[in-house]
Amino acid sequence: MKYLFKSYELEGLSLPNRFVMAPMTRSRSANGVPDILTERYYSQRASAGLIITEGINVSQQATGYLFTPGLYTEDQVEAWKRVTNAVHAEGGRIFAQLWHVGRNSHVSLQPDGAAPVSSVDRRPINVNAYAWAMPGVPGNVETSQPRALRTDEIPAIIAEFVAAGQRAMHAGFDGVEVHGANGYLFEQFINGELNTRQDQYGGNIDNRLRLLLETIDALSKAIGAEHVGVRISPFGRLYDMHPYDDEKQTWLTLAAELGHRKLAYVHLSDQRTIGADCETEFFVDFRKSYPGTLIVAGGFDQESAEAALMAGKADLIGFGQPYIANPDLVERIANGWPVAQAQRETLYGLHGARGYTDYPIYSPEVETQ
Repeated sequence: MKYLFKSYELEGLSLPNRFVMAPMTRSRSANGVPDILTERYYSQRASAGLIITEGINVSQQATGYLFTPGLYTEDQVEAWKRVTNAVHAEGGRIFAQLWHVGRNSHVSLQPDGAAPVSSVDRRPINVNAYAWAMPGVPGNVETSQPRALRTDEIPAIIAEFVAAGQRAMHAGFDGVEVHGANGYLFEQFINGELNTRQDQYGGNIDNRLRLLLETIDALSKAIGAEHVGVRISPFGRLYDMHPYDDEKQTWLTLAAELGHRKLAYVHLSDQRTIGADCETEFFVDFRKSYPGTLIVAGGFDQESAEAALMAGKADLIGFGQPYIANPDLVERIANGWPVAQAQRETLYGLHGARGYTDYPIYSPEVETQ
């Protein structure tokens, strides 16, 4: 049997295979509330060993893109209940990715038009938010000038993640993933070039990791560490993230800290090559420092995924865009069927079913007619 199709025990959650549907923003939720198409979208892809949702905003302040869903109102909780019920009815398993974009936002998305928040008050260069270009007209606009969070405001950010995690479990999710990757809020604190704070959340490695680790610890206490995962992107350069002197040591310190916490998993997103590279010295060192379940995502195909699993360099493999056009990706790869390509023009935005739930499952009979 190929490694991709072997089962896996994820802290008490049995996965039938090693495929993970990686989180992908689709901007399909009008008013921030999932709808019947969201139910259909995720339930169509329930043959994945594990589904991780698109980023879910933990508050209005956390939002950086129009039409992205949240988990901070009762309407949102009830809508997500319908999604998780639909996925479970198809035999699937689903984690909610909890998200705060930090400075990557625009005043039109913020409560009362306030400034976005971050570790410091530095605006990212050449970074856009999908926001209101003018009233009623969505578009890509330059991010707004952020303000630095005060030290006494940080506990409220952590509390928002905890509340969203509790709502996620109430909504029937199997767990949550903290979005610590891709230049969003947590990475804005972790990055030593950006974070020049003078309090306990800035400066040395331990201080820069503090917000992420305090959030993970608070979530673990509230819902159980076995229900908590985290996604990170070491050496990521998205959204004006820059190199810094102790970068490698920062990520290896985080790996060791996460290894002490008995989480559901750590999810590595590889941005350096836009393709998984499990042979680098850093990756080998990370794997030694973090002994728990490791998901790796970034440009895998069947061959490279099998090689990573066989060598024990990953336990589960994340697939992103292939899942957009292939709700039956597991079955296609298992049978050697062709993998369809997504329509780029419908990747984001309110297009109804088009480019979202209208991708067909593969039928050999139709193909041969």
